[in-house]
Amino acid sequence: MRTHRRIPLLLTAAATAVAGIGLLPVQASAAEVPVGLGSYSDTRPAGESGPENNMGGAVTPKVTDAVADEPVPTNDWWSSLVFQRYPGNPYSEAMYGHPLTYKAVSGGLEVGYPTNPTIVGDDRQYEYAHRADLTLGVSGLASPDTKADGWSDWTVTPYWADGSRTLRATIGHGSPFVYAEGTGGDAQVTTASAPEVFADDGNVLGVTVGGNHYGLFAPSGSDWDVSGTRISADLGGEEYFSVAVLPDADALADYRTYAFSFVTGSDVEWEYDSAAGAVDATYTLRTEAREGSETGTLQALYRHQWLNTTDELTSHTYVSPRGTMKVREGASFTTSQAVTGVLPGLPETSAVNKDRLAELIAEVSGAADPFDGASDTYWTGKGLGKIAQLVPLAEQAGDTAARDKLLGLLKGKLEQWFTVGGGAEFSYDKDWRTLIGYPASYGSDKELNDHHFHYGYYVMAAAIVAQHDPEWAGDSAWGGMVKELIRDSANPSRTDDKYPFLRGFDVYAGHSWAAGHQGFAAGNNQESSSESVNLSAGLILWGSATGDTSLRDLGVYLLTTESESIRQYWFDADEEVFPEGYSHKTVGMVWGSGGSYSTWWTANPEEIHGINVLPVTGGSLHLARDKAAITRNLAYLEQQNGGPPVEWRDLLWEFQALADPAAAKAAYEADGGTYTPEEGESRAHTYHWIHTLAEIGAPDTDVTADSPTAAVFAKDGTRTYAAHNHTDAPQTVTFSDGTTLDVPARSSASGN
Repeated sequence: MRTHRRIPLLLTAAATAVAGIGLLPVQASAAEVPVGLGSYSDTRPAGESGPENNMGGAVTPKVTDAVADEPVPTNDWWSSLVFQRYPGNPYSEAMYGHPLTYKAVSGGLEVGYPTNPTIVGDDRQYEYAHRADLTLGVSGLASPDTKADGWSDWTVTPYWADGSRTLRATIGHGSPFVYAEGTGGDAQVTTASAPEVFADDGNVLGVTVGGNHYGLFAPSGSDWDVSGTRISADLGGEEYFSVAVLPDADALADYRTYAFSFVTGSDVEWEYDSAAGAVDATYTLRTEAREGSETGTLQALYRHQWLNTTDELTSHTYVSPRGTMKVREGASFTTSQAVTGVLPGLPETSAVNKDRLAELIAEVSGAADPFDGASDTYWTGKGLGKIAQLVPLAEQAGDTAARDKLLGLLKGKLEQWFTVGGGAEFSYDKDWRTLIGYPASYGSDKELNDHHFHYGYYVMAAAIVAQHDPEWAGDSAWGGMVKELIRDSANPSRTDDKYPFLRGFDVYAGHSWAAGHQGFAAGNNQESSSESVNLSAGLILWGSATGDTSLRDLGVYLLTTESESIRQYWFDADEEVFPEGYSHKTVGMVWGSGGSYSTWWTANPEEIHGINVLPVTGGSLHLARDKAAITRNLAYLEQQNGGPPVEWRDLLWEFQALADPAAAKAAYEADGGTYTPEEGESRAHTYHWIHTLAEIGAPDTDVTADSPTAAVFAKDGTRTYAAHNHTDAPQTVTFSDGTTLDVPARSSASGN
């Protein structure tokens, strides 16, 4: 299995072009930086490489002096601004903010609003590719490069300077506006074709270009001049102007109200309400009135947001690759979503034969090399994940010797990676403010790809160890290194000067991005949404096991938010996102411009479907929120595959068991054990997963709990309640249907 790692088999032309974490100081003068009992290096191992362009040249962040000391976000929708992937393009690749798209060029910022998708890549990919309607700039601007001059949770400010003229432009997810500041010349907007003027009121101009409607707003007293495809305005001593894409020409007056309420930043705040079994998130834009006193604004909500808010929305809508976006009038909105819990393992039942389970566990624990020769960060992670999932099963089998051996394997491998000087270690890159594991894999070093995928396995494995050995997980022991990986991949702090805020997770898009550089004309991408969720589930279990409620709640927010995005944008569960004419029922990869029924390494349908399932853990229960979507997904897989799965049968049986456990068990038993386990799976885990769910039923996600480590299952009208208590005191878990479950200290419990 290879996930988001190789040159795509079917890449289109468009795709090629801390709260809760102790901050440890960087010791720049030391080659080895101690962290508790572990350490990382501040120098790459001999012969290894760091971030580089596609020609092998080293790269450093393209930022202005104003933010030179700030940790640089990578793996974002706009990261090509700061990570120059191609030596010949010092500006950016296409960036997909939605509803607008952007591309930095020498003369300023290209702006587009693609509304007509194309089906490309042998009919496997749909895309709303960037096409410039306007180029926004300052007259005469010819900048040698574009740099980032600031950023916030989902906005960024590119900066151009050519010695005589400057341009700053703040753009963001969901914003229909571009907020510009220019010096050294008139405001200038160059159109891709002759504009049709539908409104002209001096400093406010309405134009239609390429079928899209735009409002252009200059300071009061200014006047826009239209000459062919060049539109300009003397700013009258001021330095600001804005442009907005309009849902229709009649909306110009509504948008004029907010034209000078410039966005200066964006912030998300989340709160896990355990009693309600829900997580609330508030998304706020910070604004500054450049003219007048208006400080409100307009923002377009993605489908995963407007489905989960009760805040009032306008009648305005936009087209996007994620389905319809709906416009909110106001500087903030709040979403609220029910939380699906995470378990260390499925509950114990009589359907699992303990002797057989123990025998199957021994196939892994007794192997000559339980890690199957893994040496890099990703494949080591897969091995850690496989072994970690067997620890709770060994306990259920009553095989404490196997449990302890498995825990020893986890500790040994983690400690090896958490200590400088062996064949594997982590190294801190001070230019990019990132922790890179060596040996690296699939661009995790040179492209800063996939840290959330790789490190999620380490966090999950460490959480299972912490559940059984809290002292091992202490900051003064090995927990400090676990937190370094968390800070690198999912840092909840905006004031940490060592790592950026939530490196891979795009809070507004609702999911993570995998490419560190975003160096594609189709924007950024993510293939294995399920490996992203694996990190979030690991955070929930790690935070619960170590008493760090801040990290636990971060995991709850990330998992719950991404779960809804996966349901909508990967699985199209409501069948409202994929455009008309796109025949596929799911995508293996989401791109900024759309989605693709493919993977980075194969066109095999089993792996296209399975890559968004693995690894199957107690964090996978959220997938059962829409059982009809699972059934439809698997039916389409068989249609494309010409029959039932062959290569990744175990993963796909486990996926099926989340919707129809009886059918999954029948398929599993009909196989007779002839299958080869997927590299991150084991026969023991698959046997336990399928037989347990066949006994107690699929997850019942309609019932929530006041604990994030609790879940409900239902079969034939009978519910089974399960929970794990990580604390040293007995706990009573209350479910939303009124049922209570007493859980002893540091134990799992279940009942019906």
